[in-house]
Amino acid sequence: MRLTILRHAPSLADGRMAGRRDVDADCSDKAALARQAARVVGAGMVIASPALRCQQTAAALGLTPARLEPALWEQDLGAWEGLPPEALPDLGPLPAEALARHRPEGGESFDDMAARVVPVLQALQGDTLVVAHAGTVRAALSMVVGAAALSFAVAPLSITVLRRFNAVWAVEVVNLRAED
Repeated sequence: MRLTILRHAPSLADGRMAGRRDVDADCSDKAALARQAARVVGAGMVIASPALRCQQTAAALGLTPARLEPALWEQDLGAWEGLPPEALPDLGPLPAEALARHRPEGGESFDDMAARVVPVLQALQGDTLVVAHAGTVRAALSMVVGAAALSFAVAPLSITVLRRFNAVWAVEVVNLRAED
């Protein structure tokens, strides 16, 4: 089984943390969209986060999701929603496991988010293309590398591919950008 995850196009969030905020996607780079659309042809059933930016990206790629899956929403950043990255608190040097457990006030931790995303991905039976968020990609990667998944870069409109052999997941490619 092959799982292809395409992160949505850049969000129009003015450089602020989007998380659960439902913001539009910038789908104006037609060349990048065409390159990524060509890469995901035949990737299997399409499912997407219900976030507007994911639905807009899927439409711009010419894809129609078979279903919108609420569990694939981005991490709820609570009090951090809408903040510019430079306004986020400095958590200091945390081991990956501690960072994965950290919960912003009123939000959810990476571990919380992965606990809702991973069962959806584990239940998939055939090749599937997921249009979702950076957090969704990292949750998928956590099935292979645990909390170290937080260290992966996940660019807008990038593709990550995992394969499952029986019950074992393997990473095929991470962060394949349109310009790569």
